[in-house]
Order: sequence, then structure tokens, then C-alpha cells
Amino acid sequence: PVPYLVPSDWATKSLREEAEPVPYLVPSDWITRNLREEARALAFTMAEILLSLTIIGVVAAITLPSLTGNINERTWNTQRKALYARFSQAISLMPSLNGYGTLSPEQTDSAGSVTQSAVDTAAESFLTEGLAKVMKINNICDSEHLEDCGIPDKIIPIGDGSIVERDSIVTLQAYNNQFNSSRGFSQDIKAAAFETQNGESIIVYYNPYCKPEPGLNLSTYVQPRMCANFIYDLNGAKGPNTVGKDIGFISALYPTDPVVVAPLPAMIDIHSNQKDGGAKCLAKDSESRLPNSEELASLFYNKRLLNLMTGGGNGYWSSTLVTSTTAIHMAMSIGNRFPYARTNTDGRVFCIKR
Repeated sequence: PVPYLVPSDWATKSLREEAEPVPYLVPSDWITRNLREEARALAFTMAEILLSLTIIGVVAAITLPSLTGNINERTWNTQRKALYARFSQAISLMPSLNGYGTLSPEQTDSAGSVTQSAVDTAAESFLTEGLAKVMKINNICDSEHLEDCGIPDKIIPIGDGSIVERDSIVTLQAYNNQFNSSRGFSQDIKAAAFETQNGESIIVYYNPYCKPEPGLNLSTYVQPRMCANFIYDLNGAKGPNTVGKDIGFISALYPTDPVVVAPLPAMIDIHSNQKDGGAKCLAKDSESRLPNSEELASLFYNKRLLNLMTGGGNGYWSSTLVTSTTAIHMAMSIGNRFPYARTNTDGRVFCIKR
């Protein structure tokens, strides 16, 4: 007969199976194993990580310069406007802008021996005895130590990228050779410089013999009207040392009731009549406009920094009207200012911002 288990055997077998249970996974083991499997499924490979980093680097290289440039532009614009406001307020408090300092050339006898040394304290005296009394100035430097006031070695003008070196703009005539005797100014006055409490470095060209406005209806040279011309660097010797960015200029005209201007070039230089010139400036930028008579004179004083057209026939328009049909026009080569018919098309337009 087929053997069979008696009930006592069944009980023995059951007890054996209970004593030796089949191994199984507890819930915590299931979770751990599932997480490991999911992690393996979701993880990035080294190639994927490197590719992602490369893409991030390329995007950053493209966007960061633009973002940094926009931040710098806003910072410079804010600082520029604040500097102009301080200058305007300070110069308006000065009783007169001319007559500061001593200026006399070297004198010699018939044998060529020096009988009296040259004396030139005009620009420094204008700062120490005039401007420093109405404006907070940290440090004043003579023409031999401009670098001590943070004046950069080189300035990059607008346009062709040429560089104006500091040594070439130490004196008024060297900076702009149009200041000569036939046009109202004959002295080669040395520049001075100073630093403001806000960290701007400023070089000063001073004319102690500046004269008032003779009248808009007269043909005249603008050289004698300039009392002080300032070239500023908003961040000292730091870069980019470029005109229109951290480098700019402020001009003070007329000894009494002075007019202070700080035209910011808007980079448009085209042929046009005067009537259409303003519209062309606005078409480029809502803040661009034609310079007025004093701003046009300031452009002339600083034309080396702007690379303006100075050849024959390249006169520039202003927004200042003499009559309803004439406006102030100036030959940029020699600084001759005169009324000119607004409809003439042989003039040029150089737009600015204020």
C-alpha cells in the first residue's frame, strides 16, 4: 500500500516548517531597493553633466557682458548727472570766473639770458582760490603730477579709436591748438587737476581772460568765451577710460553769469539743414537733440575727444535761433560762430544728450 502520514506526522511536518520559515523581504528592504533602482534610472551621466555645464558657460559668456554693460551705463549716467549738478551749483556761487592766478611768460635780455622766469599759477589758483571754496575737493595736483589725482595716462576718444595721451593735453594750446592770438587767446596755460570726494578725477584747462557773450547776431570766435574746461573721469584711473562712458567734459563759459554745459555725444554726425537736424536727432533717440550755442562751443573745445569733421565746409548746427530763419552755425576747424540760414544743407549735425 502507498505509505501515508499519520496525523502525528502531519503535526511534525508543520512544526518543522514553522521552525524553518521561508526567507522574505521586509517592507523597508523593498523601499531601499526601489529607491536605488529609481536613482539609477534618473541619474545623469558624466557626459550629460559636462554638456550642461558647457551650455551654461556659453549662455553666461553671451549675456553677462551685456548685463554688466547696462549696469555700468546706468551707474555712469547717474554719476554724470550728479557731477554736473554739483558743478553748476558751485560755479554759480563764484563771483567771477576770470582773473585767478598769475600768468607771465619767461623774459630774456638782448643776449638771450633769462631775466625773469615764467610764472604760471592760473589753473592752480582757479582751483585753490576759487572752485575749492564752493565745491568739496579732496586733492589738487599741478601739471607735473596729474597722475597723483588719478588722471589716466591715455584716453580713448569717440570714433576711430585713436588714443589721446595725458602728456599731449597738459597745456591748453597743446590740447586744442585753436587757442591762439588771432582768435582771442595766446597763452599756453598749464593744466591742473583735482579729485572730488565722490572719487572723480578731473583735469582743468583755465582761461583767466575769458570774456562775456558779444551777441548772437555777430560773427565771432568762441575761444575767448571759454573760462574753464574740465575733462572728468568718473572712476579715476580705472577703465575703460573711454569718452562717452566714464570720460566726459564740462565747459564753463562767460566770466559773470556763467553758463555750464556738459554735452554727452549721441554718436550721429551727418549732413543736414538746421530745420531737419533736430528731427534726425530725435529719430535716433528720444533724448538726443541738437546742441545749443554754448554746447556747440563745448564740442569745439573738446573736438579732439570727439573726432569731429574739421575740414573745409564742415560747419555744425546749433539749436539756438538768431531769427526765425537763421540759427547759430560754427566752423569746427577754427571756432568761428555766425548766424546762418536754417535751410542751408551744407551744415552738419552732431547730436548730443544732456
